[in-house]
Amino acid sequence: MAISLPEPQYFTSPDGVRLAWREVGGGRPVVLLHGYMSDSVTNWIRYGHAEAIAAKGFRVIMLDFRAHGASDKPHDPAFYKPDILTDDAHALVAHLELEEYDLGGYSLGARTVSRMLATGARPGRVILSGMGLEGLTDVDRRAGHFRGILENLGKHERGSPAWMVEAFLKTTNGDPVALLEIIRSFAGTPLETLQTFAMPIQVLCGAEDEDNGSAPELAAALPNAVYAEVPGGHMSAVVKPELGAAMAAFLAG
Repeated sequence: MAISLPEPQYFTSPDGVRLAWREVGGGRPVVLLHGYMSDSVTNWIRYGHAEAIAAKGFRVIMLDFRAHGASDKPHDPAFYKPDILTDDAHALVAHLELEEYDLGGYSLGARTVSRMLATGARPGRVILSGMGLEGLTDVDRRAGHFRGILENLGKHERGSPAWMVEAFLKTTNGDPVALLEIIRSFAGTPLETLQTFAMPIQVLCGAEDEDNGSAPELAAALPNAVYAEVPGGHMSAVVKPELGAAMAAFLAG
């Protein structure tokens, strides 16, 4: 079945990188941030999650991170300073002049959401999906894993987890050089900072997903969080309609 694909819109980040976003629906804004090596189309649109949320009366705004999707993919390390994705997401909120909005992210997107909260963002409701406690507090936990994959493309054993990631990279037309650079920008959030996030938060994770640590432990560490589980692992939960349904229900609750 063909999907309705909104055209990308563009703005320029403070350091001159052109960034893309797409949106569907209308109503209260919700900003969604995708995972590493993915993009707004793959993470939110292709499997119906954005439409499920829009159907509840939301304007769903989906950023393509730099080095991803329809956004610029510079190779110069100068464009990948620490926390640059957080700066970009703040810049999108400012560009769209959003004041009352909700915020959600999957995997790297969830980590970026946590960094936005740590640096002043005050959304009404928050979704941290595909993320566990260690994935927020210890960014090196997965950085080496992805660096090893990108530095050895074409050498991974067929069917191995690394081979599967490489196959996914091909489906998103990822730029390995830019994606390697962005790893250097990853930033963590200390537990004591996480414990200050007082807004309602949904920690939403696949039942078999421990790629970024324990999602139940993350929910327990937050002062006003609920834990929700959907079928699948880190890669497979994204393709299931239960993910978008759970997000929509929480945001509309």
